[in-house]
Amino acid sequence: MTSAPAEFLHARWRALTPAVQAEGVDALVIAHRANIAYLSSFFGTAGLLVALPDGLHLISDSRYGETLRERAAELPWLTASVVPPGSTIDETLIALLARAGARSIGIEGDVVTLRQHLDWTARLTAAASGAEWRPVDGTVERLRLRKDRWEVATLREAGRRLSDVAKCIIPKALAGLAERDLAAEIEWELRRAGFDKPAFDTIVASGPNAAVPHHRSGDRVLADGDLVVIDFGGMFRGYAVDMTRTVVIGSAWTARQRTCWQAVWEAQQAAFAAVAPGMPGDEVDDVARRSLEAAGLAEAFGHGLGHGLGLEVHEQPRLARRRPGVSLGALDTGMVFTLEPGVYFPGWGGIRIEDDVWLAEAGPTWLTEPIEV
Repeated sequence: MTSAPAEFLHARWRALTPAVQAEGVDALVIAHRANIAYLSSFFGTAGLLVALPDGLHLISDSRYGETLRERAAELPWLTASVVPPGSTIDETLIALLARAGARSIGIEGDVVTLRQHLDWTARLTAAASGAEWRPVDGTVERLRLRKDRWEVATLREAGRRLSDVAKCIIPKALAGLAERDLAAEIEWELRRAGFDKPAFDTIVASGPNAAVPHHRSGDRVLADGDLVVIDFGGMFRGYAVDMTRTVVIGSAWTARQRTCWQAVWEAQQAAFAAVAPGMPGDEVDDVARRSLEAAGLAEAFGHGLGHGLGLEVHEQPRLARRRPGVSLGALDTGMVFTLEPGVYFPGWGGIRIEDDVWLAEAGPTWLTEPIEV
């Protein structure tokens, strides 16, 4: 996997340092894998990253020993610790914190489990460090919100490749093919296009199944006249892109199918035209909802308009319906997110169109190739 260049990782670390200080802690233990990858380009399945005043400290086991040594050699501000035989990542963490003399230690409260917290607390007590844990949430995620130039270039290339996959796959949506078989074709095309893996379980929802936004592709066979919602995405250099297309199998579209599809497309276009820095995510969602309302379809749009993309397929920002007491925050330049309005009718089917957008200084820019009519 291609790692982010050192200059970008250095800038992320420099931005993290004052963010940790602002939380009022001496150290921050980062357990969320996407956050670890963002700061170090380490994508291992086991490990912790500790932010201390003297730099970042990456801890993992011997399976990743060579990777850790490479990371430390490339990044002077990062120290790598391979867990010695007979020890554990948790023991190595506590020893590091005790040596550093950290008194107030931040942990990602929405990531660290209760069991893990209790274990770390017992180990700290045994080490007589006198340190205290503090829940700290969103510190790294707030940095990840605005993508840097390398991330944008990566997501742009991923969007181009995903658009090419769509062009290969849509002609293969034929009568007689089972949903799960078409999903397998899509995932094979993702690999052929250079993606590391699917970003999520591919959705192929045909006929009445298309009324279920997150239908699990099954044995139903595509039939002539079916609406088919095809939702797929890929991980490219560690970053996720996401797309949805809705097609009709075989015969011409019915009047109702065409009317609903056109309304969904117009809602997506209206939302894209409205996107601007400083605009709250719920206001963009409302633009799409009002567009569907004008077509008499607002009640059939039950989910949010979009979600952020990056190291995770669902991250901040969120674009969703306004709720009392809940602020989604404002969009800003550098953010990447989906626009995916849809309408769903139980027993009949559904339609969703999804593309990826980067909010550039000059305004919103499509990362996937949008549908033109």
